[in-house]
Amino acid sequence: MQTDLADFIRDTPQGREADAILRKCVHCGFCTATCPTYQLLGDELDGPRGRIYLIKQALEGAPVTAKTRLHLDRCLTCRACESTCPSGVQYGRLADIGRAVVEERVPRGAWERLRRSALAFALPRTRLFAVLLWLGQRVRFLMPRLVPAPAAAAGIWPAARHSRRMLVLAGCVQPVLAPRINAAAARVLDRAGVSLVEPPGAGCCGALRFHLNDQEAGRADMRARIDAWWPYVERGAVEAIVVTASGCGSTIKEYGHYLAHDPEYRDKAARVAALARDLSEVVPPVPGAARGRVAFQSPCSLQHGQQIRGKVEALLAQAGYELTPVAEPHLCCGSAGTYSILQPALAAQLRTRKLAALQDRAPEAIATANIGCLTHLQGEAQVPVRHWIEFLDRD
Repeated sequence: MQTDLADFIRDTPQGREADAILRKCVHCGFCTATCPTYQLLGDELDGPRGRIYLIKQALEGAPVTAKTRLHLDRCLTCRACESTCPSGVQYGRLADIGRAVVEERVPRGAWERLRRSALAFALPRTRLFAVLLWLGQRVRFLMPRLVPAPAAAAGIWPAARHSRRMLVLAGCVQPVLAPRINAAAARVLDRAGVSLVEPPGAGCCGALRFHLNDQEAGRADMRARIDAWWPYVERGAVEAIVVTASGCGSTIKEYGHYLAHDPEYRDKAARVAALARDLSEVVPPVPGAARGRVAFQSPCSLQHGQQIRGKVEALLAQAGYELTPVAEPHLCCGSAGTYSILQPALAAQLRTRKLAALQDRAPEAIATANIGCLTHLQGEAQVPVRHWIEFLDRD
């Protein structure tokens, strides 16, 4: 694709990156076949190829409107298009650049700004989120599908007794919504001779505010996580940074990219990104007898963001679970961070479609690898939805 970027961005790091990405796109259209929003809406501008064209126009200085922003807002950033693209177009990175430009040039209305600001303020603050959720659960009978039920207790976290040690991201909403996930991971790894260490203080990986287009605040969250981990990393006290939420893992593995132009943090960010591992990459097989039928929902952040496929399914099968077939496994469930809150109609349609595929072969439960997907699917699922590590956490 030929480009002629405008002066305001041409010679900036973002402009050079966008130009290189745009020039890779040959507009073949393969991406539209795997784009969830194009599948639902059938609008070229609600697919990757159309959005790339909109971003190209914006970066070349053409007028942008609220309609431009709407088409970019409707994108889930699931990155299924990246898995499909034969030219290796890094659509997710281009979308980040395009959204930042459009956000600056097309101000949002007061209500929309307030809503996004509230999400950006409350969700990354674990204690505040816990209080808000507690208040919501007091009146849950009024809106049971919108407010998650109280979480199960985390259970015992084994003492750090092994020479092999790994850090784990606490996260922001996960400690409140599902504290059992990290504790279950600690127990499974403890039995494998690895101590999982969770540094004091929960915190967001940076994805939430970054993808709400408060990109500098998102980078600040990334720096905060690096600061929390760096004492362990610097002295070589841990062999990996484990992430149990695949959405966070996808972001942390790209810290080197997000902070590439920060002279103080770029080397640290690259080191942290190199140490980051999805939980499925460090958990050894746990053989077991027949345990029942499970459908696995592979989050977009796992299969498209991290390009990890088949690992969780293999671990569940080796543990004795029968994996039921799932149609259209590449399609997003509609969670996508705050997408299910900001685009509820589209998110609900995608959830209905995903649950139909997951429950088609009558599984006894649904396993997933991301807290956002878990919470989103749980609201309408007819069977329990749990993180896959909980299926391996047994005596």
